[in-house]
Amino acid sequence: MTKQLISSGSDFEAKIGYSRAVVHGNWVFVSGTTGFDYAKGSIADDVVAQTEQCFINIEAALVQAGSSLKDVVKVTYVLPNGADFEPCWPVLQRYLGEVRPAAMVMTAGLLDARMKIEIEVTAIKA
Repeated sequence: MTKQLISSGSDFEAKIGYSRAVVHGNWVFVSGTTGFDYAKGSIADDVVAQTEQCFINIEAALVQAGSSLKDVVKVTYVLPNGADFEPCWPVLQRYLGEVRPAAMVMTAGLLDARMKIEIEVTAIKA
């Protein structure tokens, strides 16, 4: 079985040594994804805007992998401030409300103080 590496073009991938996503068989593993807009090299101050950008970034990786958000089976949310999670719910509902993957939410520090959320997903190619 071959492994396919997916890149977003983020400098972090090359500097740290990881891929935005890895495809192995029918599985797609998307790395923890933050709200950076890679095209602009910027990140919004607002957690809801960052959540939206996370899903834009995740969806782009899934499409490159031959998958989509409808194929997501597991999602993990990491936020430095747990109180920031509830304001994100409408965005989560819009992207995954009908998919309803298994989920986990945790609070933990992220590598850059500007990051307010990081999202990781696992999908199965349909």
